[in-house]
Amino acid sequence: MFEELHELTIEPLHRLVSELDELLADRLWLKVLIAMVAGVGVGFVLGPEVGWVAPQRAEAIVSWLALPGMLFLALIQMIVIALVFASIIRGLGASDSVAQLRALGLRAAAYFVSTSALAIGLGIGVALLIRPGDTLDLKAEAALAPAPSEATTEAASLPERVVGLLPENPIAAMAEGQLLQIVLFAVVIGVALVSMPNDKSRPLFDLLGAIQEVCMTVVKWSMRLAPVAVFGLMTRVSATTGLDTLLGMGVYVLTVLAGLAILVGVYLVLVVVVGRVHPWTFLRAVREVQLLAFSTSSSAAVMPLSMDTAEQKLGVRPASARFLIPLGSTINMDGTALYQGVATLFLAQAFGVELGTGALALVVVTAVAGSIGAPATPGVGIVVLASVLEGAGIPTAGIAMILGVDRILDMSRTAVNVTGDLTAAVVLDRLLGDELSEPDASGPES
Repeated sequence: MFEELHELTIEPLHRLVSELDELLADRLWLKVLIAMVAGVGVGFVLGPEVGWVAPQRAEAIVSWLALPGMLFLALIQMIVIALVFASIIRGLGASDSVAQLRALGLRAAAYFVSTSALAIGLGIGVALLIRPGDTLDLKAEAALAPAPSEATTEAASLPERVVGLLPENPIAAMAEGQLLQIVLFAVVIGVALVSMPNDKSRPLFDLLGAIQEVCMTVVKWSMRLAPVAVFGLMTRVSATTGLDTLLGMGVYVLTVLAGLAILVGVYLVLVVVVGRVHPWTFLRAVREVQLLAFSTSSSAAVMPLSMDTAEQKLGVRPASARFLIPLGSTINMDGTALYQGVATLFLAQAFGVELGTGALALVVVTAVAGSIGAPATPGVGIVVLASVLEGAGIPTAGIAMILGVDRILDMSRTAVNVTGDLTAAVVLDRLLGDELSEPDASGPES
């Protein structure tokens, strides 16, 4: 019975993954890189700095060029909810017992919180060292800005926010794209299925296997659009952001990028010391994921490719990859957390707001809580930053100043976010060792 089940559900999925590997082996990363550079060049020509094209006409051209990219994102986002739900439950089902799930879940939660706190601490340290906000003087604007609201309202609503993590209506949560609620719902269902007899849980595992296969087919189709999509998206970013804005905020941008580079260095140390993977092997394996994440600014959009990379190129057990990658793309936002630290210190320095040890600790806690559960979609970092600034007593009006360069930084921190997800998969898979059985995607054995 198990052999028949394997032939019906697992082998077709493996064939689809192999086809995706062949597509990636066809130098997809190089095509994406060329498309990225070409998009920046075309966007600069269409931008206001050059002035070769009338603004209205340039806007129309950019909209049409960005169309494949928008279709690409829509295609991925269309199936990401179903893929997250199916992948987490089947990943949990690969374990033999609730004890194995407890080992994986508790260590994953501890790892994600620790790395997020480390990331924001690193961001604060880099900002204190470089002090990018000293290049600006916004003290006069700070006097005119409205006073931030007290943090007591946020604290009072914390119990309601905790209760709100569980969806009252899972279907509504899926329709609204509430990814964190869907993840928690999938975890509850997965644990329940593991505790059930195998003959009772097998039909649902079969159905979820079919859903996974359909989703991977859509992913295979969408990856053929990737180079054209990246070209259009980069053209739009370059044309709308402009070089003047980037140069005017250069020190701030370089500070964030320096912090992200150091964070990637920390990942490589973890991969080598704990995961026992050579750093160049890891970087070669994740480059397609990084480039695509950089281009789309969405961890969720590249989650299927991240899962495939973890299993096929980094040797992560499917039981770990199918659970950790979807979970990590939802709650493991180290790049976003680091960005919160740098941006908060940058605006505090620019507005002349002194942050003591207690205020910095509050920034760390708020940023970690905000990055965990932040939607894996473009631009969400600005929303999280607003809550961090409110808690630290920094005028939120400063957000308007960094919006011009946020798109570039959003792309960069998303690439680091997905690198962190893959690092977590490698490290935790190694740490768990033999505690995870070899995956049996048909469900837990009785």
